Amino acid sequence: MHLPTARRIGLTAVALGAAVTLAACSTPTASGPGAASSATPEAGARVAVAYEGGILVLDGDTLETVADLTSEEFTRLNPAGDGRHVMVTMSEGFQVLDTGAGSTDQAELTDRVFAADKPGHVVRHGGKTILYADGTSDTTVFDTAELAASDALPEVETIAGVDAHHGVSLVLEDGTFLTTVGNADGRTGIIAKDASGATVAESADCPGVHGEGTAVNEAVVFGCEDGALLYRDGEITKLTAPDQPYGRMGNAYVSETSPLVVGDYKNDPDAEGYLLHAVTLIDTDAGTYEVVDLPEGVEYTFRDVARGPGDLAYILSADGSIHVLDPATGEIIDAFPVVEPWESPVEWQDAHPAIVVAGDIAYVTEPAENAVHAVDLTTGEIVATGELAVTPNEIAVAAG
Repeated sequence: MHLPTARRIGLTAVALGAAVTLAACSTPTASGPGAASSATPEAGARVAVAYEGGILVLDGDTLETVADLTSEEFTRLNPAGDGRHVMVTMSEGFQVLDTGAGSTDQAELTDRVFAADKPGHVVRHGGKTILYADGTSDTTVFDTAELAASDALPEVETIAGVDAHHGVSLVLEDGTFLTTVGNADGRTGIIAKDASGATVAESADCPGVHGEGTAVNEAVVFGCEDGALLYRDGEITKLTAPDQPYGRMGNAYVSETSPLVVGDYKNDPDAEGYLLHAVTLIDTDAGTYEVVDLPEGVEYTFRDVARGPGDLAYILSADGSIHVLDPATGEIIDAFPVVEPWESPVEWQDAHPAIVVAGDIAYVTEPAENAVHAVDLTTGEIVATGELAVTPNEIAVAAG
């Protein structure tokens, strides 16, 4: 098998800040290598699929449609973190979709809305769900479990933003608040504050800061246009990309049982299309940053990477296959044909294949065929296909 080439490894770091003890993250658990598997998602899982003007809710086992709900023309979907609800980004804010996962209840796009000006990122961490409003940079935080406790909105804490920008926030279990810094002219870095509001650490050395991911041992990574920032134990470390001044990581794909973070990577700001040809590998324990070129023909967008069984990364490539990447070596160790080859979207919002994972099952959209597939990642077998009457775009799983 043709394996990728590691281009540049082990970059220097600059540390800022004072010591703070971090707490556990709550990303989906991946099973270990060789672990026994029933090759099914969690019992009662349901899959939400956005299409132009609506949202389908599918049975997680059969991929049969259990509900067809009207929404706005383009919506984004994010799991709420409680195994049942999905956050839908609408013009008024984050609207709560009750998928009915884990029950026999009917799916419903509820009238519960967390008001937000330009709703953006949704983060799930430490039993909290964190919502970010790009139009104000306000952060809304609530206890995830309370979402299912009543038909009313749960009690929330709102942390006021400073200058509006497309950003993201995170609250650690000890109350430490991490958020991006920016304004209408651009995004520059992050700041960490303790539960009392006192600044613990900050860095303005992250142009175009975007996205976040929390790995094991309380390590949080934010992408930059020239590398990444790593927050751990109360300190911020700058990890520098090999390509300067532009080597962009914008999304972090993490596992709660691994210190290794997989990120997307782009080194040409003027490149046409959205297909990417390399990935970033960050070891949050060692503080290292590596860029790995993928084999010829393996190309993806930000929607096409997920972590899954064995803490491996699963890349849905434009060649139609899921390529299995070992983050410890940067090598492609397997590939599973799933969909027909596809081309780069003209705009990132355009429907194109996407992958999400629940347990050992990957759910893969195939817009060209109006279909969704369930793939057993332990064998590569397609175990179910849902044929739709609409073209799928965004996808999220409520694991039940």
